[in-house]
Amino acid sequence: METAAAIRDRRYVFGGREVTLPVVVRDASSGAATYLVSSRAARRLLPGPELDVVELLPGRALFSIACIDYRDNDLGDYNEVSIAFFVRLRSDARGIPYAGAALDLARSRVATYIHHLPVDQRFTCEAGRGIWGFPKTVEQIDFEDRDGRRRCRLVMDGRHVLSLDMPRGGARTLPDAPMVTYSYIDGALHRTRFVSGAEGVGIQLRGSELTLGDHPVAEELRGLGLPRRPLMSVWMEHMHGRFEAPERV
Repeated sequence: METAAAIRDRRYVFGGREVTLPVVVRDASSGAATYLVSSRAARRLLPGPELDVVELLPGRALFSIACIDYRDNDLGDYNEVSIAFFVRLRSDARGIPYAGAALDLARSRVATYIHHLPVDQRFTCEAGRGIWGFPKTVEQIDFEDRDGRRRCRLVMDGRHVLSLDMPRGGARTLPDAPMVTYSYIDGALHRTRFVSGAEGVGIQLRGSELTLGDHPVAEELRGLGLPRRPLMSVWMEHMHGRFEAPERV
């Protein structure tokens, strides 16, 4: 049985609203594109020595851009863009080079480090930063659905960052799977465990089209070798998940 102190440790208050962990996502739609980018350029964007990028080919790191419409979530109804690297702890055994990374990616076993996480609502921004140390900022994120595709447009500081156009639809189901994402809280690396699954999943080779704007974040992405065709695109019409408390690594 949990003690009162343990329950208090999982409670946070932001703007007068209480958040109790785990945070549950009951329904969201998500479109994500996974790319192969320059490993050297990607490593320069990692904030500390504890993490390294995951390479699928020599000199080519795994990177993703995801556009998510959270429809029913403990943190509210909001839009989000995740710009993230697939990573591993440098202290972990490497396993089979390249082939092991491909197998882990197919099984959703590769951890992530989120480099940018813009959202369009202040409450989820404050909660994401205050609980997990996620790099959330409040920005303009617009979705447009047309001809079986979704277009996501991200604007920061009044300047276009990116537009991602992706196919919608799919009939697959992804069973709940445990995952990990890393972040830094007060300069210390933390691990957040979460579980996620989805219905209405479509997976395509390539599939998405990325356009970059003139914002400095767009220039960062150009430094990685983007825009280019993605390795694959994944659509999830009904995604759900559960995020636990961060753990210091």
